Amino acid sequence: MNLPIILTFGAALLAVGMLALAFAGPSAGKAKTRRLSSVKDRHAASTEAVVAAQMRKTIAAAGNSGNTSISSLMPRRELMELRLRRTGKGWTLSKYMFASMALFVVVAGGMLSVRAPFMLALMFGLLAGVGLPHMVVGRIIKKRVLKFNARFPDAIDLLVRGLKSGLPVTETFQVVSQELPGPVGEEFRGIVERIRIGNTMEQALQESAEMLGTPEFQFFCITIAIQRETGGNLAETLANLSDVLRKRAQMKLKIKAMSSEAKASAYIVGALPFFVFGVVWSMNPGYLQGFFFEQRLIVAGLGGLVWMSIGAFIMSRMISFEI
Repeated sequence: MNLPIILTFGAALLAVGMLALAFAGPSAGKAKTRRLSSVKDRHAASTEAVVAAQMRKTIAAAGNSGNTSISSLMPRRELMELRLRRTGKGWTLSKYMFASMALFVVVAGGMLSVRAPFMLALMFGLLAGVGLPHMVVGRIIKKRVLKFNARFPDAIDLLVRGLKSGLPVTETFQVVSQELPGPVGEEFRGIVERIRIGNTMEQALQESAEMLGTPEFQFFCITIAIQRETGGNLAETLANLSDVLRKRAQMKLKIKAMSSEAKASAYIVGALPFFVFGVVWSMNPGYLQGFFFEQRLIVAGLGGLVWMSIGAFIMSRMISFEI
């Protein structure tokens, strides 16, 4: 058995494994945990526990009402639902899965229509159906988080002015939710609503922190929690936090400017092979048709894509800095 057949067989096993992983059912451990949680909620004694249990039931009912039976097939469903909520677009898990399957059918069918090999069409279809929606959701989340971080120091300054004028913390949250548009106003509006239905301030803030997943908001939650336990001048502490966050944002912009040349070089080097391939294909298609039919050229092309992906990953880590 020669090398191309072995690689083709391995690609087939990989594709089958990805399909099995994509359509695997929920784990028994998670189902057991949910059942134990429901039993604890039914026998909750304190008022706070009863309110929290009712909130979880309401949220679960709202999430299940927008999902069809196909959404229950996705593994790590809670993590995917959290990612979709972070986009702020109101997308459901069912819509995400239908979009992924539609992309898979379109890409794989398009490649089969031009008589590409079946395994190559299947691999590119899986890459488009699984990778492209994940990348789009990730970019939307990153854009929303960047917008939040850009306006968050302004929100803290507004909180400081409200506290200095004598307003309580919850009232200043309400002012921020009304005055600031975009993700900042949406998140503070959610905090106010959770406090109104019975959550403590720490629980409401922590839920928003888990939703955003940003260090900036975690700093804010820690500041509020420490002040409520130890006391002190909250307005002054928040003013110092706002100054720290602004300096942190300035440092990020400075690093982005210093690494822009390296990023541009990485983009040019990564796009050059595809650009040359497209130019040669437009001038002489027959010269490159073997990459879609000849097994050895298909293996060479896939190997080149793998090595290019490794190089792009290494370059991205080299120009990525944590502050």
